[in-house]
Amino acid sequence: MNTKVYTHEFIDIIGANRANYMHHMTANWCPMARDDRGQLCFGVWGVVGTTDRWPRVVNMWEEDGLDGLATALAHELGRPSLQDAKLETWWNEAANFRSGGYDRVLLPAPWTRTIEELCADGVSGVAYAHDTIRVEPGGADQFLSKVRDIAVNAHQPFGWQLVGALKTSMRRDDECIVIWAIPEWQQWSEVEKARDSDPSLRMWRDVLWAADDYQRFLMCDAPLGPLKIGRQPERSDRTIEWNEPQ
Repeated sequence: MNTKVYTHEFIDIIGANRANYMHHMTANWCPMARDDRGQLCFGVWGVVGTTDRWPRVVNMWEEDGLDGLATALAHELGRPSLQDAKLETWWNEAANFRSGGYDRVLLPAPWTRTIEELCADGVSGVAYAHDTIRVEPGGADQFLSKVRDIAVNAHQPFGWQLVGALKTSMRRDDECIVIWAIPEWQQWSEVEKARDSDPSLRMWRDVLWAADDYQRFLMCDAPLGPLKIGRQPERSDRTIEWNEPQ
């Protein structure tokens, strides 16, 4: 049973610094966050500009429940500057690569896998589909049940694997985030082409279209993203250049 909580971030990148930011985040932030606050990297992805606004990065962090997130926030925001003194150098460097962002706190469906379970199961993709779904107030849990009961089986024949099915906290239980791992680019196009003709995919399409709003974009792993390397980034990974084949 997944009892974790997730911080989900949209990061606006300055100019051509997406790769620099992703390396700075995974190689430098991840080991410190794990040691200092028990925070695990769930994923760092570059948004595919063909499918959404760019340049952007999506970060997700796995916290040890709401109590763990509260401890992490107390650790980070306990000074008048609202900034952890240990991370001042890191923040100053990150400011060269990003201009701002937008964060959510996400609660997982209890039947979804943690990042350690996903890595142990070898879940990975050449690309990832990121779905944002808005439903009627109070409808998030019912929608996530349909992800489990309809969507997983509909996508399985095409090789798609569920990475996460979550709802946004601190609102009316009316927003869900669903992330899929797509092993090959051709398997993305196969799903898009079969959406109206395959009976199972069409059933799931109808669930999505019945929602108040639905948007999908694609993402790709950072070179040191945990689903790409099958583990959490370590301090020793700092010497690996961002563009070195993994």
